[in-house]
Amino acid sequence: MIMAIVIIILGAPGAGKGTQATQLAAVRAIPHISTGDLFRENLKSATPIGIKAKEFMDAGRLVPDEIVLDMLSERVALDDCRDGYLLDGFPRTVPQAEALDARLARAEPAAQLHVFNLEVSDETIVQRIAGRRICKSCGKIQHVVLSPPQVAGKCDDCGGELYQRKDDAPEVVEQRLRVYHEQTEPVVAYYENKGVLKSLDGERDPETVFAQLEGLI
Repeated sequence: MIMAIVIIILGAPGAGKGTQATQLAAVRAIPHISTGDLFRENLKSATPIGIKAKEFMDAGRLVPDEIVLDMLSERVALDDCRDGYLLDGFPRTVPQAEALDARLARAEPAAQLHVFNLEVSDETIVQRIAGRRICKSCGKIQHVVLSPPQVAGKCDDCGGELYQRKDDAPEVVEQRLRVYHEQTEPVVAYYENKGVLKSLDGERDPETVFAQLEGLI
């Protein structure tokens, strides 16, 4: 019998978590579960959990961890998670990490837990995100430094206009980093104290980072 595997990838916004998570989930043939996607699906389908979450969101309040855990528990109970799953965007706080540990202890006590942290400096994060440009026509993402368009402001694929998302503006990125350091970075220390954290240099090229991730599992 194959032992289930639960993978968590931590790191600041722009550290490359999404890129690594997508590739790792595909290679391991396990679901890549994004809490953001779960919220959207439950809200769209007006599930009981989605309705509860909407009440808090409409009131401008944070959705309680209990609701997030209920949403996640329903998802990982599905058959495609039998051999494991990879979490994206969760846990974001120490209480969420503690609640997840309690859930795993009850539902999947034999599961292998792998927690990775992609270490990237704030300076690199700001450069990575603030340099992104997105095509209004086809959605292609380019970068003013890392993959500059052949014609300034124009998409290499379709010639459409490139623009910068509001969330990618330097001042917004810096605010997102402040929130990360205050709320989510303590999760890194939490897993480090438990002895299950493996840190990687996220400043290297994605292929090198992925090879190291694979080698650590």
